[in-house]
Amino acid sequence: MVELRPVADDPGALRQAYGCFPSGVTAVCALVDGVPVGLAASSFTSVSMDPPLVSVCVQHTSTTWPRLRDLGRVGVSVLGEGHDVLARQIAARTGDRFAGVSWEAGAEGGVFLGGATAWLDCTIERHVPAGDHDIVLLRVHTLSADPDIAPLIFHGSRFRQLAAPRLQDAA
Repeated sequence: MVELRPVADDPGALRQAYGCFPSGVTAVCALVDGVPVGLAASSFTSVSMDPPLVSVCVQHTSTTWPRLRDLGRVGVSVLGEGHDVLARQIAARTGDRFAGVSWEAGAEGGVFLGGATAWLDCTIERHVPAGDHDIVLLRVHTLSADPDIAPLIFHGSRFRQLAAPRLQDAA
């Protein structure tokens, strides 16, 4: 039988349990006064095909999100497997997050990072308060994707790569 413990007794266990679920890593970026601004989000998910919606979760303590939340457009770049250093740089609390980073701005001001596996040009549809985060619903207007680029995976508080399954030997 599985022994379940109250979360309040061990908050670190909650983080560990969440880390058991692998996720992709995205960068949510836009131009602010002509300068790229962005943050990393591993809480990205598709929400709806009609209308086309995705979501990211942003901590209330983020100092970057307030700079992005009222813009007309944001770019979402789904990072590729070689982007582990880039993901840490975009997530950094200090320094120039875009130093040495290949990026381009869309016509509406969203910023897209080079070498990503997908790029989504989005407007902010709605914020939904949820505990210590906001769930941010984003409406996708235009996109591009390269499914030949493997995604960057975050699992167990580490970046990982997808591996092709091993074929079982025929008996």
